Amino acid sequence: MRFATSYGTAFNGTDPDRLVAFARHAENLGFEALYVQDHIALYPGADYGAGELPPTLPYFDPLDCLSFVAAATHRILLGTGVLLLPYRHPVVLAKRLATVDVLSQGRMRLLTVGLGALPGEAHAMGVDFRSRGRRADEAIDVLRLLWAGGPDGVSHHGEFFAFDNLCSYPKPHETTALPIHIGGSSAAAAQRAGRRGNGYFAGGMLTEHERDRQIELARKTAADAGRDPAEIEYTRWGSADMSPELVEELAQHGVDRIVVGFAGVDPAQQHDQMSEFAERFDLSPRDSAIDDEHH
Repeated sequence: MRFATSYGTAFNGTDPDRLVAFARHAENLGFEALYVQDHIALYPGADYGAGELPPTLPYFDPLDCLSFVAAATHRILLGTGVLLLPYRHPVVLAKRLATVDVLSQGRMRLLTVGLGALPGEAHAMGVDFRSRGRRADEAIDVLRLLWAGGPDGVSHHGEFFAFDNLCSYPKPHETTALPIHIGGSSAAAAQRAGRRGNGYFAGGMLTEHERDRQIELARKTAADAGRDPAEIEYTRWGSADMSPELVEELAQHGVDRIVVGFAGVDPAQQHDQMSEFAERFDLSPRDSAIDDEHH
C-alpha cells in the first residue's frame, strides 16, 4: 500500500512557510505524494451536495501551489485531488503540466481530474455545466495528443477544441504521456477511468459494496475498450486514525494508494499526527541531512 497526504489551503490557510514545512515533513517521513484541491471561484450559496462551501475559502491554484512545493522539496510526488478539468483549456494546461513536471524533474505524476459540482463555477468559466463530461473527455485526448506530438505538429477538430499543426514544448520530463487519474463517485467517473484513465480516485459517500461496483465498472470498461484493467491504479481517501486492519481490508478490495488529511489546527499538532501515522504503518523516513543539503 502506498500512502499520500493532502494539504488544503481552504482549511490550513495560505501561509507559505506552513505549506513548505508540511510538504517537507511528509517527504521526510516517506509519504509518496502531496495532493492539493481545486476551486477557481466560489460564490454565496455554492453547494456541492454535502453542504454549502463558504465563499471565502482560500483555494490556491493547484499547479502554482505544486510548483512552489516542488521548489522546496526534491522527492515527493505531486498530485491534485481533483483538478477541475472542464474549466481549463487543454492547450494551456498541457504546457502548465509539462512545465511543473520538468521543473520538478518528473514529479507531476498524480494528476487527478474531475468535473466539478458547482454550476455557478462552470457558468463563470463559460462552460455549459451539462456538457462538462464530454468536454473533459475531449480535453484528456487533447492533452495526450499535444504531449505526444512532434515538431511537425498535431491537429485536432472536436466538439470543443480545434487546431492544426500545433506543437507543445517542452515535453514532460523524460516522457510524452503524463498519467491522468479520474476522480469521482459516479458511474460516469468510473467509466471515464476505464476508458481514458491511468487510475481511479474514488470519492463521495458510498458504501463499500458500492465502491466495489465502481472499481469493477472501471476495470470492465477498460477491458471492453481493449485496455489492461490491471493497469488502472485505485486510490481512496483515508483518515489519520485508520487502523492497520482497515488498510488491509482496503488492500483486499484492490486499493493501491490511500490519501490522508491531517486536521490539526496547530502545525506542530499536524506534524505529530503525520509522524504517528508514519510510525504506525512503518513508512520509510527520509534522511533529513539530504533535505538540509538541498535547502
